Amino acid sequence: MTTRAGFVALIGEPNAGKSTLLNRMVGAKVSIVTHKVQTTRARIRGVAMEGETQIVFVDTPGLFQPKRRLDRAMVAAAWGGAADADIVVLMVEAHRGLTEGVERILEGLVDIGQGRKVALAINKIDRVQSEVLLGLAKALNDRFAFVETFMISAERGHGVDALRQWLAGELPEGPWLYPEDQIADLPMRMIAAEMTREKLTLRLHQELPYQLTVETENWEERKDGSARIDQLIYVIRDGHKGIVLGHKGETIKAVSKAAREELEEFLGRKVHLFLQVKVRPNWLDEAERYSEMGLEFKDGNA
Repeated sequence: MTTRAGFVALIGEPNAGKSTLLNRMVGAKVSIVTHKVQTTRARIRGVAMEGETQIVFVDTPGLFQPKRRLDRAMVAAAWGGAADADIVVLMVEAHRGLTEGVERILEGLVDIGQGRKVALAINKIDRVQSEVLLGLAKALNDRFAFVETFMISAERGHGVDALRQWLAGELPEGPWLYPEDQIADLPMRMIAAEMTREKLTLRLHQELPYQLTVETENWEERKDGSARIDQLIYVIRDGHKGIVLGHKGETIKAVSKAAREELEEFLGRKVHLFLQVKVRPNWLDEAERYSEMGLEFKDGNA
C-alpha cells in the first residue's frame, strides 16, 4: 500500500470561499465561515483523507492590502502558508472575476509558485453564465501557468470531489503526517475561541469584529463527562464592551448560547460556557495576543 501526504495551501482574496471549501473537504467545521471578510486569522490546518492520501490543508487568511499591524501579520501568514505548501490552490470568485486584488496575488505567485504546483479553482460558479466562466478561466491562465483549472461551488459541493481527487494524486508519496482520526492540528482551546468569535462576528456589524479577539482562558474536564470552558473577549474600548454585552446582556447571552450549542455538537458532549468581556485598549499591539491566534507579531511590522 503506497501512502501519500502533503500540504495544500488555499489562497485568495477575503471571502473567496477558502474556509467553506476547507470545511467541505475535511467534512467538519474547522475554519470559521462568515459573510464578513478577513475572519480567518491563523493558518488553520484541516486534514482530509482521500483513498490512501492524507491532504493537509493550510487555510490562509485572505490576501488584501494591509493597513494595520494585525492586517500585516495576517497577510504575512497567508504568503507564509503558501510558501510552506506542496500545492497551492488559488481561489477566485466567478462573479467578481479578475479584480485588483487577484491581480496583486498573481504577481505574488510568480515568486511563491516557483518549484511547486499551483492550481486554479474558480468558485461560486452558479452565479455566472458558462461563457463568462470560460472567459475568466482563459484570462487567468493567460496571466499564470496553472497546472490545472477547476470550476467549483464550495458551498454546494459541485466540483469539490474532482479537486480533492486531483490533489490526492499529486501529493508526494510518504507516511501520513497525522493520526487518521485527527481533523485539525489546532488545539481545541483555539477552535473553541474561533467558534465564539464567529458568533460575535455574525451578531455585530461594521468594524467591531476586527477590534475584538477571543481567548479560551480555562478548560476544565468534569467528572460527568462535560467540559467547563471560560473565555475572555477582549475589546479595545469601553463603548465596545457595551455593544458586545448588548441591552440587558442580550447580545452576549445569544452569542454564548449559539457558541455553546456548536461546541456541544462539535465535541459530542455537554459544555458549560462562560464568557467575560474585558477592555484592553492595546490588544492589537500585544505580542501575546498574536501568538494566541497563531500569528507572528513581528510580521505586523510595516
